[in-house]
Amino acid sequence: MRVLHIRSSARSEGSISRQIGNYLVAALGATVQLRDLAEQPLLAISAEDLIDLHASNRQPRASLQAQFAQSQQLIDELNSADTVIIEAPMYNFGPPAVLKQWVDAICRAGETFRYSESGPVGLVSCRRAVVVTSSGGAPLGGEGDFVGPYLERICRFIGIDEVYHLRASGSKGAPEQLLATATEQVDALLADWAV
Repeated sequence: MRVLHIRSSARSEGSISRQIGNYLVAALGATVQLRDLAEQPLLAISAEDLIDLHASNRQPRASLQAQFAQSQQLIDELNSADTVIIEAPMYNFGPPAVLKQWVDAICRAGETFRYSESGPVGLVSCRRAVVVTSSGGAPLGGEGDFVGPYLERICRFIGIDEVYHLRASGSKGAPEQLLATATEQVDALLADWAV
C-alpha cells in the first residue's frame, strides 16, 4: 500500500491530529510520502493565476509556470497513492488555510475531475482517504463541523470513493483520553479494512 500523508497543523509539537495521523501511519506499516503543508508552504496563487490554472485551454504564462508545476506535482503525489491521510485540525470552525491552498492546487478540471452531462466525474486514481480531524473545543461530526464534511466532499468530487473519519473533539481538555479513544478508532478502522 502506498500512502500520501498530508499534514496541515501549524503546531509541530502537541498537535492531536498529527499524533493520530502518526499512529495511523505506523499501524499501516506502508510506504509513505509525507507532505507537511506547514513546513513546506505552497506557492501563493493570485486570482488571475487561479483562473488561468483552472482553464481547460490552459497555456500557462511565465508567472504561472511555478504554480502550475507545483499543482501538477501535488496531483502526481495523490495519483501515486492508494490511500491519502489528511490531518486537519479545526481552526475557527474550518480547515487550516494551508490545507485549503492544497485543495485549490489539486482540484483541476481535466486532471482530477471533469464535467459530464450528469455532473462531475472524479479522475484521481487514489481510492481511499482517511480524514483526521481535531478541535480544541468545538464538537466534530455535527452541524458546526466545517472541516470533515468539506474534505469528504472534495475527496468524493475528485473520485476518492472511500472516505473515513477519525475525530478528536475537545483536545484542550483531556488530550490523553482523546488520544486513547483515537487509537481505538484507528485499530477498529484497520480491523475493518482487514476483513
